[in-house]
Amino acid sequence: MRVISGEFGGRKLVAPDGTTTRPTTDKVRQAVFNSLGSMGVVEGATVADLYAGSGALGIEALSRGAEHCVFVERDRAALKALRENIAALDLGTRATVHATDVMAWVPVMRNVDIAFIDPPYAFDAWDRLLPLVDVGMVVAEADDPVAAPEGWEQARSRRYGRTWVTILERLA
Repeated sequence: MRVISGEFGGRKLVAPDGTTTRPTTDKVRQAVFNSLGSMGVVEGATVADLYAGSGALGIEALSRGAEHCVFVERDRAALKALRENIAALDLGTRATVHATDVMAWVPVMRNVDIAFIDPPYAFDAWDRLLPLVDVGMVVAEADDPVAAPEGWEQARSRRYGRTWVTILERLA
């Protein structure tokens, strides 16, 4: 796994061992960030990488000009890989790591523009999670398209192999 483009383009990332995380492939990350780049929303943004795993989505955002990333992850192996990646890229001042459960942390999330939500396989709590997320945009990675709850609209939804990426925007 590597950073696709931007400041850290080509740099390798450490991935956690095991099957508790859903690694986002290079192809999917490139497609996601091409879409976000065409929307002009990453540069200068504060982002959250929820269910961060290795931190690949948040690190890609930082590489492409996001100002700060909040990483939320509770799995020990994933936290070890995430912290190694942040240290290797010297991102300490642009990254905050919360070693906690996403559902417990999201209600206190503040000042985030985009939330990347890539939960483990078979996650089925989108209807409980999304109403708690107080951001303008969500990039959701799942086994199926993520339905837009009340107050949101689906901006884009695209399938990449077995993975669906859905971009939701909060209605004003």
